[in-house]
Amino acid sequence: MSGSTARFDEFETVDWIHDGAKERRRQTEPQRHTEPRHQLLLRAYNAIESWVVVTLVGVLIGINTAIISIATEWLSDAKLGVCRSSWWLNEKFCCWEHKAGECTSWSTWDHAMGTDTVVVRYMAFVALGTVFATTCAWLVRVYAPLAAGSGLPEIKAILGGFVLRGFMGFSTLVMKSVGLALAVGSGLSVGKEGPAVHMGCCVGNVVSRNFARYRRSAARQREIVSAAAAAGVAVAFGAPVGGVMFSLEDLSSRFPRKTLWRSFFCALIATVSLQAMDPFRTGKLVMFQAAYDRDWHVFELVFFVIIGVFGGAYGGMCIRLNLKVAAFRKKHLAKWAVAEVAVLAAATTAVTYVNSYTREDMGELLSYLLQECKEGSKGWNNMCDASQASKVAWSLAAATVIRAVGTVLAYGCKVPCGIFVPSMAIGASFGRLVGTLAQMLHRAHPSWHMFAQCAPDTPCITPATYAFLGAAAAMCGVTKVTVSVVVIMYELTGALNFLVPTVIVVMIARIVGDMVVEGGISEQLILLNGLPFLDDMEDEVLDVPVAALMCRVDDVHVVREQGMVVDEVRRVVTTDVRGFPVVDDVGRVTGYVGCRALARAVADAGIDQNATIAFDQSVHRAGVLQLSALVDSSPVTVRPQTSAETVIEIFRKLGPRVILVTSEDDGQLEGLVTRKDILRHVRSQH
Repeated sequence: MSGSTARFDEFETVDWIHDGAKERRRQTEPQRHTEPRHQLLLRAYNAIESWVVVTLVGVLIGINTAIISIATEWLSDAKLGVCRSSWWLNEKFCCWEHKAGECTSWSTWDHAMGTDTVVVRYMAFVALGTVFATTCAWLVRVYAPLAAGSGLPEIKAILGGFVLRGFMGFSTLVMKSVGLALAVGSGLSVGKEGPAVHMGCCVGNVVSRNFARYRRSAARQREIVSAAAAAGVAVAFGAPVGGVMFSLEDLSSRFPRKTLWRSFFCALIATVSLQAMDPFRTGKLVMFQAAYDRDWHVFELVFFVIIGVFGGAYGGMCIRLNLKVAAFRKKHLAKWAVAEVAVLAAATTAVTYVNSYTREDMGELLSYLLQECKEGSKGWNNMCDASQASKVAWSLAAATVIRAVGTVLAYGCKVPCGIFVPSMAIGASFGRLVGTLAQMLHRAHPSWHMFAQCAPDTPCITPATYAFLGAAAAMCGVTKVTVSVVVIMYELTGALNFLVPTVIVVMIARIVGDMVVEGGISEQLILLNGLPFLDDMEDEVLDVPVAALMCRVDDVHVVREQGMVVDEVRRVVTTDVRGFPVVDDVGRVTGYVGCRALARAVADAGIDQNATIAFDQSVHRAGVLQLSALVDSSPVTVRPQTSAETVIEIFRKLGPRVILVTSEDDGQLEGLVTRKDILRHVRSQH
């Protein structure tokens, strides 16, 4: 099996047509046997149930995100020191009642040990970061291997109509939550925003499976998972509308109006729950929210274009290099996952401690980079001190390179990891660098014609807004998502006057990024890891008939309409296929029957193994097990000459698990084709 289809067998294909038909029967059956006065109550319960599920999912996602945020902040600060009075408090809460620089309760590790040396602080930072990351990798490997990574490629495949057992289970949710706090707190160049989507989907799956209506229907389950994915993005960025847009633009293959409304409601409930928890005690949903009251000038478009080009170039190169790292990891480091994480964490913390911008937690760093300079203030790390501008620029340039290298190496290792915030931090560092250089240029040459729009005695260039645009450009460059990035950045800042520059840098980043590599990081990992995903084939041209792709009749397990005995059927249902074409005596297709339903019916019948089975509803003889009720008498069929593009559209729009290929003249079975057959053929051509 080629590498690009390596994990196909781990996924089961959902038959949306069959699932929808079963759901309609389940809805109408109770109403036939219910008195008219009770039917209204039944319909009301069905309508309310979905909102109850969505509300529960949203509340739990908000609470889970708040707990992870608190744990992550404590772990990040624990690498730097400890609160003497209350060890369980991070630095902010330990010094809550003290002014900056006057807190005696918080001690760095060298002071806690009775010394005053940077070597102790450095060793503690590296040692604790390595311990956190190694513990995370060990827990994930032992208890929930599916919790590793971001989870976005698998979520896209699942929403596209495939099932991966255990990927959204309770154990995965617990290990993803615990591991994410440890991974981010360790100092690895990973974020928690991508995994937040996976955790949200886990919550949606775990909650909805307690309701029979969702447990029995894959289509309804998909509605909840789509809504939960939107809520996951919403709490990650404090952007409910952006979360819905991201789910619509990047994740969901099907997004009807009903799902849109429930996704928005779920995202709203999740953000309100997070706001109620207020994990940062600042009233902000995320640490790096900011606000801007200054406007931009036309001459700054030159600098905005530079930021957009960087975002696209960074995104494209990050994807290409990360794919090479991932391929090397699969080939050489699969057996050494925990050791790899330990070495990576030790190397990352050893390097990032040296630079004050990379030493900080990335969420906190973004909050500093996106903050406007106040008049008379030197700002964090002297970023607003004009006399230190050159030093700040060099530090920002080094931080950009260090974080970019760290992100390329860390994303995809066997811990829960996301790439959104690392990319935003890289883009924000570069954007702040460009803003600082532009500000230095203006201070050195205020009389230049390009600065004619600047009002005297007022700040003309705001480096914080360049950081904001850089974060948007880098995030777009690595994900290839455009509209939702603009919406998310607007919700983060409320900077309506910077909407046009945001659109400009995002579009430039997308164009440049597509020149480097087609598709975002999730799409490329889908191909590399061999995940089944049909919706990435919109531009594929398959100039072949379906006969060239199908599994031919000689290799297809079939059941005869009449004449089969119980023992034959029992042998057939032990194969690894999900269903069987039903044919008559001359091989004409009369229907399709599912393997599980057939196996269950034969097992429940409890009759002799030589008894006859009939799938023809006209047969009513004594001693014959009548199973025609299990047969789908109108399966989707095509002719052998049908183009592959038409078959792909049928799979995409209707969603059958299998399409039967029948002869044009007499309807005899010639073969069948599945979504995986199409994907195997396409990927074998690349």
